[in-house]
Amino acid sequence: MTTLLARNADILVTMDAARREIQGGGFFARDGVIEVVGTNADLPESADEIIDLSGLIATPGLINTHHHFYQNLTRAVPAGQDATLFGWLQAHYPIWARMGPDAIRISALVALAELALTGCVCSSDHLYMFPNGARLDDEIEAAEMIGVRLHAARGSMSISESDGGLPPDSLVENEAAILKDSLRAIQTWHDPNPGAMIRVAVAPCSPFSVSQGLMRDAAMLARDQGVMLHTHLAENDDDVAYSHDRFGCSPGD
Repeated sequence: MTTLLARNADILVTMDAARREIQGGGFFARDGVIEVVGTNADLPESADEIIDLSGLIATPGLINTHHHFYQNLTRAVPAGQDATLFGWLQAHYPIWARMGPDAIRISALVALAELALTGCVCSSDHLYMFPNGARLDDEIEAAEMIGVRLHAARGSMSISESDGGLPPDSLVENEAAILKDSLRAIQTWHDPNPGAMIRVAVAPCSPFSVSQGLMRDAAMLARDQGVMLHTHLAENDDDVAYSHDRFGCSPGD
C-alpha cells in the first residue's frame, strides 16, 4: 500500500456539502483514495510521498464528461467554419476517413496532456469511427501513457449516405462487427472496480448514423455487461428534424 500526503496549501477547496475552503489545508491518500482532508494539524505527519503545496490553491480534479480526441487534429478546417452541425460533419468526414491508428493515438495523447495540464483527472471520449485499422485500444494505450482516468466509449456508425444516413460509406461498420468489437473492448479493457483507470462504454453515435436495431442491441449489450451507454441526441434543429422524419419522434415524446 502506498500513501500520499499533500499539505500547506494556501487554500484547499473541498467542494463538499459545506463548500469549505481550508487555509493551510491538505489531504492524505492511501492507494489513490483520499482518507483525510483538513488543516495540517488534522493530517498524518508522514507518508511514502509528501508534496508541499505552499503558495498554491488545491482543488478537486475536473471530470470531462464528453470529448472526441481525434478532432484535435482538425481544429481549423476552413470548410467547417461557421457551418451548422451537419455541414460541419460533412466537411470533416473525408479528412477523418484518412486517419488511422497513429492519428487516433497521437490525438489522444495531445488531448489527454492538455486536459491533465488544466486540472482534469478523468475524461470520457466518444470514438465512433475506426478507419484504416484504428481501434479503441489506440486511445486507451495513450491514456495509460498519460496517466489520466479514461472512460472510453466504443462508438459506432452503421447507416451511411447510401442508406439515408449522414456519414460516407467509408466510415460506417457492419452492425454485427460493431457489437462483436464492442464486446471485445469491454472484455479486454473494462475495469468495474472502484477507482478504475480504464472503463469502457457502449456508444452508438447518433440517430442519423445508426439504425434503431443497433441502438436497441447496443443498449442490451451494455446492460448485459454492466457498462454505461452513451450517444448523441437532439444536438441542434437539424438533428431534431432528422430524428422526427426518420423515426416519427421528437424530444418531447
